[in-house]
Amino acid sequence: MSLTVDTEQRDDVVVVSVAGELDMATAPQLQDQITDLLEKGRTRLVFNLAEVSFCDSTGLSVFVRAKNSTDDSGGLVRLAAPQRGVLRILEVSGLVEVLQTFPTVDEAVDGAPASA
Repeated sequence: MSLTVDTEQRDDVVVVSVAGELDMATAPQLQDQITDLLEKGRTRLVFNLAEVSFCDSTGLSVFVRAKNSTDDSGGLVRLAAPQRGVLRILEVSGLVEVLQTFPTVDEAVDGAPASA
């Protein structure tokens, strides 16, 4: 299955909507999009995972790298609306504690404090 990635600017937050399976074959595509956003100075990212049907450790590592990159520049990474299976992977891996996870995109965006 392929992966699609769309972005939407909401004030100073970029919502990155991901759909499909996020695995070793597709993770580089998402990583490229994140790298492009970071190079453009977009460091406040909310990942909409509502349409992600599968995520393996390679996919999880993309989110961790994004968080590390945005932390270094005062930004943030939040995950929104993960399906049950993806949420379970985040819980089992312990990343639900590291990557702020919200039930909806709006909550993730609203929960993002305004940048100074």
